[in-house]
Amino acid sequence: MKLLAFIPIRLTLLLIIGILIGYFFPFNLQYLLLFTVFLFLLLAAIFIFEKNTKSVLFGIIAALTFVSLGTYSYTAAQPINSSNHYSNFTTTQNEQWILKIKEVLKPNPYTTRYYASVKSVNDNTVNGTILLTIPKDTSKLRLAIDDELITYSQVLPVSEPLNPHQFNYKKYLANLGIYHQMRITTKQFIQIENSNTSLRGFAAKTRNHIISKLKQENFGPDELGVIQALLLGERSDISEETYTNYQKAGAVHILAVSGLHIGILLLVIQFLLSPLKNIPKGSTIILILSVLFLWIFAFIAGLSASIIRATTMFTFVAYALYLNRPHNTFNILALSILFILLFIDPNLLFQVGFQMSYAAVFSILWIFPILRDLWFPKHKIVRYFWQLLCVSIAAQLGVLPISLFYFHQFPGLFFISNLVIVPALGVILAMGIFVILLSILNWLPTQLVWLYNKIIGLMNNIIAWVAHQESFIFSSISFDFIQLLLSFTVLVMGIELYTRFNYKRIMFFSISILSFQGYTIYQEQQTKNISEALVLHQTKQTLILNRNGHQLSILSNSKNRPDYLISDYRTAERIDSVRYDSLKNSYSFKNESLLIIDSTVIYPKSTYHKILLTQSPKINLDRLIDSIQPNEIIADGSNYKSYIDRWKTTCIKNKIPFHYTGEKGAYYFE
Repeated sequence: MKLLAFIPIRLTLLLIIGILIGYFFPFNLQYLLLFTVFLFLLLAAIFIFEKNTKSVLFGIIAALTFVSLGTYSYTAAQPINSSNHYSNFTTTQNEQWILKIKEVLKPNPYTTRYYASVKSVNDNTVNGTILLTIPKDTSKLRLAIDDELITYSQVLPVSEPLNPHQFNYKKYLANLGIYHQMRITTKQFIQIENSNTSLRGFAAKTRNHIISKLKQENFGPDELGVIQALLLGERSDISEETYTNYQKAGAVHILAVSGLHIGILLLVIQFLLSPLKNIPKGSTIILILSVLFLWIFAFIAGLSASIIRATTMFTFVAYALYLNRPHNTFNILALSILFILLFIDPNLLFQVGFQMSYAAVFSILWIFPILRDLWFPKHKIVRYFWQLLCVSIAAQLGVLPISLFYFHQFPGLFFISNLVIVPALGVILAMGIFVILLSILNWLPTQLVWLYNKIIGLMNNIIAWVAHQESFIFSSISFDFIQLLLSFTVLVMGIELYTRFNYKRIMFFSISILSFQGYTIYQEQQTKNISEALVLHQTKQTLILNRNGHQLSILSNSKNRPDYLISDYRTAERIDSVRYDSLKNSYSFKNESLLIIDSTVIYPKSTYHKILLTQSPKINLDRLIDSIQPNEIIADGSNYKSYIDRWKTTCIKNKIPFHYTGEKGAYYFE
């Protein structure tokens, strides 16, 4: 199938190109608006005078127009570009802030976190969103969506990762339009009574009410956590073990209400309403009821961004089914991306969930028919499972490069999870909605609770069995952005070659494979030539990494090993072997010498280029500097903050560079 033959897909690609240009390059919003309007007027003039939409000039101007529109939509969508953004009204002093809770995030053992909209700063009406963090205390106060509060505080920038290849939370929040954070205690704010309730707030209260009703029933804790995730999009009560099992089994998408759930729900609704086709205007009634039920489910599930996105997409699909044009779904999907989603919120393009959802759907619509036609079993049951396997493989092919790039792992038995769970998901969803309805009405019988609990428990057990087949889980796969692009090129060229076998496509497919292999080999060769040493930041620990090609030595005296730090670095840097060694008191790297001083404060009286202070040694730093005459002082995360401040002042006085890993991140030896 020639995807670019569909005009909406062409326009969508042009819009995406424009969004990417706006993402990487800053533009003046006013000039960009004038340029976009000029292009639209020029396009209209060409159409009026030439009346030929197939001319080369019309095509070029139309392409530039939609690229410019994408750039403008991205630039205009960034909250910080607004003249009323709170950052234009703040200082470094404590100020009066009025905040409104926008979204409740999953808490950790120490804090509760929220996205909060800024309503005003010092009585100035402003806009924007911040990350609000409140430590847990004995009051157990939990804010909800639409709660408003007044506080006297100041915003702080979101910190960048301190160690290499850690998750960049600052970049993640920036893609959501959030640039600052605020940390306050429950004693530092006053909650405003009788705040206005929004639609999302009402949806959240409805969902919380449903959750409270379900918790009164006799569901097991693991089963209840999965039920809440499946039906209500609430994953905070899922145990870490259960979530990890779903992740390893390649079925974690089941735990997030997304396009899969909405799509299956649409099929169930269409099936249940199919008898209405026999009455006058039956198809119209089915369309209206289908869309209504989909949005009711989205409301119950909390109206999160991913749910709204999926429901919007399948609203268009329901309309396509109503028009009896299901084969035109590519156009429908492109229209839903272009006019409803990316145009309104271009930041969606940089969210992993959005990328994986649409990659999976497009792959299914494009690759599934090709796989399905490879074999046509005569038996209906065999044919059904064959088609289900083809859907699973098609979806996995589409999301595989993205999954490897972000998560660096591949579940080899993903098809088993999908073959077992996906066919039953329609029944599980329909039954779950029925359970919720009866629970709200206080009519839920014990027998139905027992049955549904057993069904969810069986699903959890199957997922756990698949997850424990460790030999089929491929993890720590090094995969960078260039490999992501090249792998998609190989996939597209391979499918195109299969659909039409000719010399030109053979050449393109061969070049794409050679490019991917060549780049991978080049990266492996480059890795062999890299030699570096660095001090990581880790609270209460000292960690020095000495990397030589594919080998990594970890120098530390601590028995607690931060495996997540080492794993991220090892995967990104293509490390083959890791060795742990005890920490000595001095090292040399290339032409530099390093002295390590710990709490024992034992060190030789000789000259060193650099000094690393660990475990809060009680030393006279002035005397140490006079004795050793270092070029630089380094302090890691194992030291008390009060000591850090004192050492920093001393280094400033002695005009010696001071590097604290808790502020400047990991220290690299030149």
